[in-house]
Amino acid sequence: MAFEELLSELKEQEWYGSQIVATFTLPGKPASYSEPKTPLHPAVQRFLEGRGLKLYTHQARAAELILSGENVFIATPTASGKTLAFNLPIISKLLEEPEATALYLYPLKALTQDQLVKLRELEAAVGLNVRPEIYDGDTPAQVRPKIRSEARILLTNPYALHQYLPWHHKWARFLRNLKFVVIDEAHHYRGVFGSHVALLLRRLRRILSRYGAKPQFILASATIANPEEHGERLIGEPVLVVKENGAPRGEKTFVFWNPFLDLEMSWTNQVASLMAFLIGAGLQTLCFATSRRLAEVLAAYAQAKLPGRRVMAYRAGYLPEERREIERGIREGEIQGVVATTALELGVDIGGLDAVILGGYPGSIISVWQQAGRAGRGPKPSIVFVVGQGDPLDQYFLRHPEELLTRPQEHAIINPKNEPILLRQLLCAAAEFPLTPGDLAFFGAEDKLAAALLKSGLVAQTPVGLVYSGTVAPVELVSLNNLSEKTIRIEVEGKILETMDYERALREAYPGAVLLHQGETYLVRELDLEGGVAHCVREDVDYYTEPLVREDVRILKTLEERRFGDLRVGLAEVRVVEEVWGYRVRRAGVTLGVERLFLPPLEFETEGVWMVVPEEVAGELGPSLAGALHGAEHALVAMAPLHAMADRWDFGGVSTAFHPDLAAPSIIVHEAFPNGVGLARKLFALLREWAEASAKLVETCPCQDGCPSCVLSPRCGNENEPMDKPGAALLLTRLCDFLHKG
Repeated sequence: MAFEELLSELKEQEWYGSQIVATFTLPGKPASYSEPKTPLHPAVQRFLEGRGLKLYTHQARAAELILSGENVFIATPTASGKTLAFNLPIISKLLEEPEATALYLYPLKALTQDQLVKLRELEAAVGLNVRPEIYDGDTPAQVRPKIRSEARILLTNPYALHQYLPWHHKWARFLRNLKFVVIDEAHHYRGVFGSHVALLLRRLRRILSRYGAKPQFILASATIANPEEHGERLIGEPVLVVKENGAPRGEKTFVFWNPFLDLEMSWTNQVASLMAFLIGAGLQTLCFATSRRLAEVLAAYAQAKLPGRRVMAYRAGYLPEERREIERGIREGEIQGVVATTALELGVDIGGLDAVILGGYPGSIISVWQQAGRAGRGPKPSIVFVVGQGDPLDQYFLRHPEELLTRPQEHAIINPKNEPILLRQLLCAAAEFPLTPGDLAFFGAEDKLAAALLKSGLVAQTPVGLVYSGTVAPVELVSLNNLSEKTIRIEVEGKILETMDYERALREAYPGAVLLHQGETYLVRELDLEGGVAHCVREDVDYYTEPLVREDVRILKTLEERRFGDLRVGLAEVRVVEEVWGYRVRRAGVTLGVERLFLPPLEFETEGVWMVVPEEVAGELGPSLAGALHGAEHALVAMAPLHAMADRWDFGGVSTAFHPDLAAPSIIVHEAFPNGVGLARKLFALLREWAEASAKLVETCPCQDGCPSCVLSPRCGNENEPMDKPGAALLLTRLCDFLHKG
């Protein structure tokens, strides 16, 4: 192992308290090369030869498919050269066809800026004048007409595209000649946002067909479990997947660090000390933090321990020039350490570093590999420290570290047929030009949705189709991140901080709530649901708040049922009545108090998974049945995000010793989105894996009676009562037994 001596030295530090719980070293592998069967343009070939560049096998395969006219999904790891894999064939085609254009979509503005630099460098090196330009909300009004009339490559983001599609007539030249649509970081488009973007892309395709254009779609992504399925749902067309990675990989050592094994030293101080040690040992180090504020604090702490070295924070909110300067400083070695939010997780070019610290489980296996991949570019060895926090998934992986490294990446889940999302996107489409019955079928809309549109009073029936008749442009009303028609403005001194849909505001913007926005804390003073505004004040506080939620879930219709011996499990349409009745005030994991709230209940229909506990298991549990059900439900909700790229707050659950619709002891885990986006269906398809992970979480947690790392939930409306951890462990184990026998 390349870092054996370093780790020995680390263990001799005064502040080290045996926090390392496991170490694994993944071997490196050499590069594999090939050439596309369809040759690149001679100018592009000369560029490669002049730079001494050879294509990795996946780059050659992607170029070959793109040049032959296919829709392609490139799903290979961080730093494998995906950008070059699609830029080279696109530039080749633009060289061959002088009028051809290309549209590049990125989820983040910082990434768009970075890719513009790369495109301009490639353009200059090849000798092609395609005038790549960024066109988004920051583009000055005076230069927009020139960009529309001259640029052949446009870089933008889904939010900007959403706003500009109604003005498609201004883009006639560009759209008529559009040959390629690139969707980078495609795994980013999931859940509600991804479902909106899938329909946004269908709106784009409908407009393009009017201009006689049928471009190829090229998607690039971190490795995900379902690239073909996700790609096809996202663009609405078949895709060919390239996932065999030919890039070299250096030896990578993973060190798992449990900060709670030393309660004398704070989490923040441990991470800063670890970072300072690595930098002091000559390793250029990147630490990922879970918030903007934490990034600033950790950078300041580490810098204070390293006089004479440069440690910087990096986050969204910095001016573009500041970010570019930090990126340059990292690439050129002037900055020895950087603490970043996920703004550096995506494909911004900072070169290869020696060490990465994951300051908490980032929420998905995909993000783990994206962040870890920032160290050790090419054949260079690297070291990654996984520093857990206190929640169930962090602690689960600290107890089962091998699973973090061997577990397959999650499924990216979207549902373009979610009715609330589809209705809103159809309104936008009707404002672009009339919706015909064929258009409705193209969007996957059933006849009843046309009736719902007419009933809304926002569209009118005309001889040429459904036409938008509202007074406000629908793109101004439809947010790509929301499901609800009603949104709540989060305001500070009259200035809008952000917007939330109504449902989320009830859970997060209640009076007394602490909101985190761009690393800063705000207190909600008043939630005016009628006026659609939450009034906040900027205030530094050392505590946080958690909603207490009571739920009642009724089963409306079972869509599918499976039996495993006496265990019955179903996928169902459910009605959820949710009441945020109070909130808990906490500091460093300790509850300081509980405050009562009086908010209207929230009612919505969605999808969920129900489980009926067999009689024999209920008999084994006896009087501890209710507590066992409650603990098992919390564990199942906590582990649900492992199987789909989702957040713990994207799920809800109930458990009861007698559910009226199932007439038996039951657990129901449901999506927190009206109509659902497909998460419950994925859980139903992966029942065994989901139940096994939940059982392992509870069985291996070292606590006696339950803790926030296993069965205690921060949002439980019953304040985690009744609770029986041993009973929950037994119940989940028995459920797994039935699932295996079935």
